Amino acid sequence: MIVEFGHFALVLALAVAVVQTVVPMWGAYRRNAALMAVAEPAAMIQFVLIAASFAALTYAFVTSDFSLVLVVQNSHTLKPMLYKISGVWGNHEGSLLLWALILALFGACAAWFGDNLPPTLKARVIAVQGSIGVAFLMFMLFTSNPFLRLAVPPLDGLDLNPLLQDPGLAFHPPFLYLGYVGLSMAFSFAVAALIEGRVDAAWGRWVRPWTLAAWIFLTIGIALGSWWAYYELGWGGFWFWDPVENASFMPWLLAIALLHSAIVVEKRESLKAWTILLAIMAFGFSLIGTFIVRSGVITSVHSFANDPERGVFILMILAVFMGGALTLFAFRAGSMEAKGLFAMVSRESALVANNLLLSVAAFVVFIGTIWPLLAELFFGRTLSVGEPFFNAAFSPFAVALAVILPIGAMMPWKRGEIMRGFRPLIPAMLLAFAAGSLVWAMQTGRTALGPVGVALGIWVVLGAVVDLWSRTGRGPVAGRFARLGRLPRADWGKATAHAGMGITMFAVCAMLAWKTEDIRIVQEGGTYALGPYEVTLTSVDEVRGPNYFSTMATMEVRRDGAMVATLTPEKRMYPVQGMPTTEAAIDYGFWRDIYLVIGDPQVGGGYAVRSYIEPFANWLWAGCLIMAFGGLLSLTDRRYRVAAGASRRAGAVPAE
Repeated sequence: MIVEFGHFALVLALAVAVVQTVVPMWGAYRRNAALMAVAEPAAMIQFVLIAASFAALTYAFVTSDFSLVLVVQNSHTLKPMLYKISGVWGNHEGSLLLWALILALFGACAAWFGDNLPPTLKARVIAVQGSIGVAFLMFMLFTSNPFLRLAVPPLDGLDLNPLLQDPGLAFHPPFLYLGYVGLSMAFSFAVAALIEGRVDAAWGRWVRPWTLAAWIFLTIGIALGSWWAYYELGWGGFWFWDPVENASFMPWLLAIALLHSAIVVEKRESLKAWTILLAIMAFGFSLIGTFIVRSGVITSVHSFANDPERGVFILMILAVFMGGALTLFAFRAGSMEAKGLFAMVSRESALVANNLLLSVAAFVVFIGTIWPLLAELFFGRTLSVGEPFFNAAFSPFAVALAVILPIGAMMPWKRGEIMRGFRPLIPAMLLAFAAGSLVWAMQTGRTALGPVGVALGIWVVLGAVVDLWSRTGRGPVAGRFARLGRLPRADWGKATAHAGMGITMFAVCAMLAWKTEDIRIVQEGGTYALGPYEVTLTSVDEVRGPNYFSTMATMEVRRDGAMVATLTPEKRMYPVQGMPTTEAAIDYGFWRDIYLVIGDPQVGGGYAVRSYIEPFANWLWAGCLIMAFGGLLSLTDRRYRVAAGASRRAGAVPAE
């Protein structure tokens, strides 16, 4: 009964989404307040219905209702409860329902928190959001129905993909989808503004918090996915330029560009057309990521589906929304006149450079991701684009961004002098250069990546500190410290996010430059050296988990005879799926991680063992969290919660 209710609620949600799309849009066109007022209750009702449907599916997984095809294919009675719940979204159909739920949530939030918006703009934003809901609900019901029944239910299920039976993957998709789908709000604001033919400073103020919220969630989601890849796959790395990783990374880059571009719209009423285009493209790349993950055209270790029919449907959604939005943009772009002029040396110019670097970097990642598909389609060649290409192609853009970031943040609006803005940063530059030179002198026979990472990391972090300090004005130090605590949260958030970026860049360079790797065959009781440590394989035992069998090694790590850690890497076999997984054992530390992986037994005795020392690994995750926290600080600034100027006066929009 509950499952049927969930299916019925999903169908009803589609009908409500159609009403949410058509009625408010028509009301905005006719300036009919009664019709526009339909937007809010429709958005809320759609959210409630999809939430009820999602709850029904969750109930089916928790109770192991094997009359549902989806539960049979992705659950098992012996599976731990956490993975029964995460199994709801650990598959194509369930994750699509989660996508629709989050989409409806953002639409409802626009209804709840959009009181400062002009009535026509609010109605159109919610209507566009509803149209996206219509597309994905149709996609789900026609090709990916999560409530399909079996006439004869089996006694047990086929279990969830073992790679997904992990806490990191339990929380990674919800955060990632909150980011992916959150960018739909920027898209809805852009399309609504194009329909109205009006983009101004108030619009820039309104679109920023939605984009910022999406970026925060996307940052956390990407960090969780990277952390999962680090400790679960056993490959000894944090990022592999996998197509699915790239699918989330590209909209993340464009969201950063959109955030900075919207600042220029708000402050100077410039870059209007470019900002609208970025809002369209950011969500467009989220749809492209959905296509990559679910179509099967590009192979990935953690893609959801391999169904060309579903891929065609997603391409149709992409064509309708991106094609329609870009066509509307082509008609309206000429009317978005820039009001604020600025000199070559100004904060606006620095933000333009920031936008160009981020956009081109995203395009480079996109080309590298789809090139194997294009090569096979047009040239009949099978090839792969791997880490060497992405590192070589993306690194120059990352370095350039790091170099201009502190300088651009110190520049005044409209026009400035390069030396005046750069002068407060001279101590930070000298310290960064000195630290990089010291590291270069200390290391021998290694890549320049480490010293460059140290210099850039210190430059960006100290640049953020100097920028924050400069906002306290002049006068006694005690008074400046007092003013520091009274600065707007947006200023603190910007400095914190920039500092997190510097820490992350340093950690990435350190892990790539100073990593220690050892691969060998080790006998039980054998000892080998790993950098300054001695590692002993004391024993290998066969153990049994709740739904798997495991070959577990016990390995002792010592330094100068003193015990550092006892680690237990595993090689698991999930009998229901017939699939092995590697469970790395990691001794986490402030300066380094010791990372051990047990492999298969060898013919001549012993086991294949891979060992790594990962320097500053935890600094990478900390940097990502600091970036997200900086975004959260900015989001709590009261200026995001009030109207931009006299917002109600913006309700008088020109007639179409």
